[in-house]
Amino acid sequence: MTGMADPQEQGQATDNKSEPSRVVGSVRNIGEPLRFANVEALGGFSMEAAKPGQTLQVCTQLALTSDDPLFHRLVENLAGVVNHMAQQAGIGVRLSRADTVLLVYKADKTAELWLDTAAVSVRCAIKRDIAAGTAVFANDIADVTGMGFPCVNLEATDKVVCIFRRDWRFGLAFDFNPDGKLDVEAFTTTLGTLYRELRYRHLYEALDDPVIFDRLVATGWFPFAEIITSEFRDLLRHCEAGFDVAEVGATVLAKFDEARLQRIFERWIAKPHFAAKASLLKAAIDAFAKQEPVAVIKIVLTEIEGVLNDAHRAANGGQGAKLKPLLAFAKESAKRKAGGPNTLLFPAAFAQYLEAHTFAKFDPVAQTGTAGSRHAVGHGAAAQDSYTMPRALQAILTLDQIAFYT
Repeated sequence: MTGMADPQEQGQATDNKSEPSRVVGSVRNIGEPLRFANVEALGGFSMEAAKPGQTLQVCTQLALTSDDPLFHRLVENLAGVVNHMAQQAGIGVRLSRADTVLLVYKADKTAELWLDTAAVSVRCAIKRDIAAGTAVFANDIADVTGMGFPCVNLEATDKVVCIFRRDWRFGLAFDFNPDGKLDVEAFTTTLGTLYRELRYRHLYEALDDPVIFDRLVATGWFPFAEIITSEFRDLLRHCEAGFDVAEVGATVLAKFDEARLQRIFERWIAKPHFAAKASLLKAAIDAFAKQEPVAVIKIVLTEIEGVLNDAHRAANGGQGAKLKPLLAFAKESAKRKAGGPNTLLFPAAFAQYLEAHTFAKFDPVAQTGTAGSRHAVGHGAAAQDSYTMPRALQAILTLDQIAFYT
C-alpha cells in the first residue's frame, strides 16, 4: 500500500507513461493489473473433504485474518491457482511479496490481478471538520468503516478476492458471487472491518480481557472516540502493566487545550439534542479551561441523561425513557450508526462503562460515591476530593462519546 499509513491509503502516480484506466478526482492507480484470458473462475473453497460422487460444503463468501489457521490453507491454495494462471500466460508472479492483492474474475472469462498497483482508500469517521485536499492524521480518526479500490471498476457480475497486509498480519476476504449480484458496498464494509481488526487489535484484546477492562473502568477511563487513536494507548499500557494510571493522567490533560475543547463543543452543538443545551455545555467547557472540575462535573454528569432522553424522544415519536432503556438505546444507536457492534465506538463495552461508572450505584451511608458517578453527584454524596480534573475530562469525554452515538 502507498500513501498515508492510517487514514487514507491511496496509490499515487508513478513516472511511467501508462495512463490509469480510471481517475476519481486526483486519485489514480499506480499501474495496470496483470490480465489473463480464458480463465476458469473459482467458485469457492471446500470446507470439508469428499470423495468422487459425494456432496460437500463450498464456501463462496468469507472474511478472516491471518490469526485464523484456515487463512493459511486458503491462501496457499489461492497462490497455487494464481501461479497456474501465470504459468499458462508465461508470467512470473509472487503473491507473497505483495502487500495488497486484488483478484477480479470477469464474466467474459478474463481476470485482473492487481499487485500493489490499485489505489486503496480507507473510509473513516473523523473527529473534526476536514476540507478536501487536507492532510488526515491517525489522531483524526474515530472509526474505520470501509476499505475499497476507488479506481478499479467492479461490476455486479464480478468475483473478487482481496488479501492485504496491515503491519505484521494479513486480512483475506472473498466473494465468489454465485448469484451474479456482487454487493460492492458490502465488500467495502467487510474489508474495512478486517482493516480495523488488524490495525486496532490491541484495543479489541484489551476490552475482551475482563481484568484489563475492569481496571480501566475503575480509574474512569475508556477508549473514548476522542482519544482512542491518540492518548488512550499510554493509558492502556499502564493498565496492562498494573501501573498507576494517574501517572499519565497529567499528560493526557495537557493535550486538551482551548482549541481542542472548542472542537469538541462544536461537535456537540451540531446535534439537535445537544444544541438545546448549548449554554449549559459551553459553561462546562469554559469551566474546564479554567481548571474548575466541580463546575464541569456538576454540569456534564447531570446533563448526560437529559441529552440521551432528548435523542430518544427524537427517535421515538417524542417518548422519553428511564435509565435502563436509555442505555440500551445508546448502545443500539451506536450499532446502527457505525454499522455493527464491533466498531471502534465499542457500543456494548460503553454500555457497560456507563452502568459500572457513570451511572454506578453507591451506598449513601458508607459514602462510597465519587464524582465519577452521576447518582452520587446528583445527590450531593460524592467526596469533595474526588472532584478532580481527570474526572472532569472523563465526564466530558463520556458526553462526547454519546455525541458520536446519536
